[in-house]
Amino acid sequence: MADSESPQVVVGLGNPGPQYAGNRHNIGFLVADELAARVGGRFKAHKSGAEVLEGRLGGERVVLVKPRSFMNVSGGPVAGAVRFFKAPLDRLAVIHDELDLPFGTVRLKLGGGENGHNGLRSITKSLGSKEYHRVRFGIGRPPGRQDPADFVLRDFSSTERKELALEIDRCADAVEALVGQGLVAAQNSFHAT
Repeated sequence: MADSESPQVVVGLGNPGPQYAGNRHNIGFLVADELAARVGGRFKAHKSGAEVLEGRLGGERVVLVKPRSFMNVSGGPVAGAVRFFKAPLDRLAVIHDELDLPFGTVRLKLGGGENGHNGLRSITKSLGSKEYHRVRFGIGRPPGRQDPADFVLRDFSSTERKELALEIDRCADAVEALVGQGLVAAQNSFHAT
């Protein structure tokens, strides 16, 4: 993703409001907050319908974005931010929870399907394209017959919370690698672990 005039737009997905703050579905917000700490700034309301923070990350100009809408309709604010900052889609990365990866696993890719993730579905529809980077944070599968929709809206378990800060930090490292070194280098570093 490196080497262009336009900034790189990094979106953390989640649901607004304190009742959702610790949910598995909010991992994108949690990683975005860690990235904001690294940039050294605060999110501010933006006319795109998101909270944004401009700064530098991995030696590159970056705009961190947290949509103020609910996850399932996050496409509008994401598309608005991409248009406002004139970022081509190959300079967009979306951080989201992934049921099909074990807890804490981080995987990066460009394009692909939404895999039943309504936030990604909304973004793809609003952008008219699937060709944007995804930073997938594994949350694992729900136990037993629990509905995945309920599982993602539950807080991380006490066992997961013991490792969560470390895993968020590692995911933020993967985003920094993606921004500063590009997809292949980031995949080589983080898919091995």
